[in-house]
Amino acid sequence: MHFKSQLLIIFTICSTIGWSQNYEAKVDSLMNLMTLQEKIGQTVMYSGRWDQTGPIVGTDNGRYIREGNLGAMLNAFTVKGTRDLQKIAVEETRLGIPLLFGYDVIHGHRTIFPINLALSASWDLKMVEESSRIAAEEASAEGLHWTFAPMVDLSREPRWGRISEGAGEDVYLGSQMAKAYIKGFQGDDLSKSNTILACAKHYVAYGAAQAGRDYHTVNMGEGELRNVYLPPFKAAVDAGVETFMSAFNELNGVPTSGNKFTLRDILRDEWKFKGFVVSDYTSINELVPHGFAKDSIDAARIGMNAGVDMDMVGKLYHHFLEDLVKEGKVPEAYVNDACRRILLAKFKLGLFDDPYRYIDQDRENNTKYKDEFLTKAREIAAASSVLLQNKNEALPLSKDIKKIAFIGPLVKDEYDIIGNWAAKGDRNGKAVSIFEGISEYLNPNHILYAKGCEILKDDESGFEEAISISKQADAIVLVMGEGHHMSGEAASRTNLKIPGIQPELIKKIREANPNKKITLVLMNGRPLNLSDEVNLVDAILEIWFPGTMGGAATADLLFGKVNPSGKLTVTFPRNVGQVPIYYNMKNTGRPIPDDNPKEDYKSNYIDVPNTPLFVFGHGLSYTTFNYSDFKLSSQTLNSKGTIEASVTVTNTGSMDGHEIVQLYIHDKVASVTRPIKELKGFQKINLKKGESKTVTFKISVEDLKFYNSKMEYGVEPGEFEIAIAPSSDFRFEHTFKLLD
Repeated sequence: MHFKSQLLIIFTICSTIGWSQNYEAKVDSLMNLMTLQEKIGQTVMYSGRWDQTGPIVGTDNGRYIREGNLGAMLNAFTVKGTRDLQKIAVEETRLGIPLLFGYDVIHGHRTIFPINLALSASWDLKMVEESSRIAAEEASAEGLHWTFAPMVDLSREPRWGRISEGAGEDVYLGSQMAKAYIKGFQGDDLSKSNTILACAKHYVAYGAAQAGRDYHTVNMGEGELRNVYLPPFKAAVDAGVETFMSAFNELNGVPTSGNKFTLRDILRDEWKFKGFVVSDYTSINELVPHGFAKDSIDAARIGMNAGVDMDMVGKLYHHFLEDLVKEGKVPEAYVNDACRRILLAKFKLGLFDDPYRYIDQDRENNTKYKDEFLTKAREIAAASSVLLQNKNEALPLSKDIKKIAFIGPLVKDEYDIIGNWAAKGDRNGKAVSIFEGISEYLNPNHILYAKGCEILKDDESGFEEAISISKQADAIVLVMGEGHHMSGEAASRTNLKIPGIQPELIKKIREANPNKKITLVLMNGRPLNLSDEVNLVDAILEIWFPGTMGGAATADLLFGKVNPSGKLTVTFPRNVGQVPIYYNMKNTGRPIPDDNPKEDYKSNYIDVPNTPLFVFGHGLSYTTFNYSDFKLSSQTLNSKGTIEASVTVTNTGSMDGHEIVQLYIHDKVASVTRPIKELKGFQKINLKKGESKTVTFKISVEDLKFYNSKMEYGVEPGEFEIAIAPSSDFRFEHTFKLLD
């Protein structure tokens, strides 16, 4: 009997006896028909030519698919492209096993949303979920089954370019964001054709690379690993994420793509993760230059034995795994487990029911850039922007201002505005520039424009025109920042200043206009050192890289149609010498006294304060909020109970607005020292002008647990400080006790 016919009979029998959702039984039935080489084939991923995310590794994809030596494809999408490849896999191979198509859909596919660091600044889990749901709609409509997102790496390192892809520096917030992304991508039913597999990356501690240099070494104690860097990944497992990606970095001397402790002991045995692990791009090959594997064959052995189920683009499993199994250097059970997990994902996606279910030309044509997607992108971009400073009520701008000068290399930009890792976002047509956005609000004869300079070039020839129009204007808006290529992978920076000669242009415009209100709109992918700019401009609006509708959203903010509500999820330092700096650092034995910050022989700098320029949780509004009437339902908490903390928040300004209310706790004394404050909850509320609301948080023992020196996860009785505040810049005034 032909194997495909035999396979069809098995699946039909499974369905008739009520096993229609028993994917494990179907996988076992299929694997009974597979050779070792075919099982290994499922662990192999090669790349198409649609895009490039690393060193090109040449492949003969069609031949490998026909031979059953390819389980997944990277950078292959569009209905036509995926149909042609899937047809080979399904109709020209012995068993007809469909391919998985994966792509980096990080903050949107066609409709591009703000970069992920910006999305986290919205503190809006529903919006984050909606953004990834729309991304899944568009990606799946182009034949994709799998995204390599979310990046849940926590990072306190602004020099690291990939800080732009994560949710910032906080454990709790990052964990909540991870869950929201996964729910958006995967939905409630993976068999629906508008869902895609999510991938929690980069496992693990990639965001702690030494000196902020990408791919670099990480050294940390297990306590820090478990208390800080692992929790967002555990949250991803709890949220049902289907795949993990192993990272590039080494961790305490062991590269993470060959790390049995993190991949098997923690991920598999401790957390009971049932999905599959894919390597990052050639990260198994890179075990050799790390000095951890002697050659490529050894690297393949280490990768599979450590627990990496699929080799992304590296060719090592394809070429060496069969011999390694036959020689007894890799247990065949490991290959079977890897193959089983990959096949299970394909069954969950419904690819064995209909391998072409994601391939529909009408759906592809009708899904990209839907009006409702663009409307949502505009809303989310506005909610993700942060008003860092607003002296002299420089913002919002009045449409009655006679002349407004818009100056800077990013005023008319449509290319950089969608940021790095922007999938298939259109940089030359669909993206809305700041200039286009303001043109919705202003008559052309009210707008003055000059580019002034480039982002990086040292050519000052445009300064004269920029200064000239600034003198003619009644208000000035500068649109400056990084290029999209200056953040993201392999884009680390040692200088956190606004790049190039842009800072010099800012100074000259202020010198020429000492009494005019100047607004700086910042487009960037990381925290910047704005120590000079805070004294040169009145308002600073951080829009990050805001995506396809970023220009329209920015105009909505500038002219007050939308009230800014975003708050920072990462600390902005005064200078690079403070790095790493983050809100939940630990005390020293010589902390600076609140009443004498300049006292000698304390843990401080002699040239700048310890404090950052802008703290975690900071963000202004066009209205004001007052916090009052803090209450605790009890002064004590027992091991099985809960207490409630509440505060009244009042909009005391003249505009309706959103406020992000934050709950912080400090464990005063423990068997291992604890951070000076930790975020344990947040709520985003909307208040009309003059309105008050009571915001309540529930606290249980689960919120107080941590890993002690014995790596035991639990809680210790004692006194805890607690506060509800608008940012991390506060002093604790209230306490409760956890009883033994």
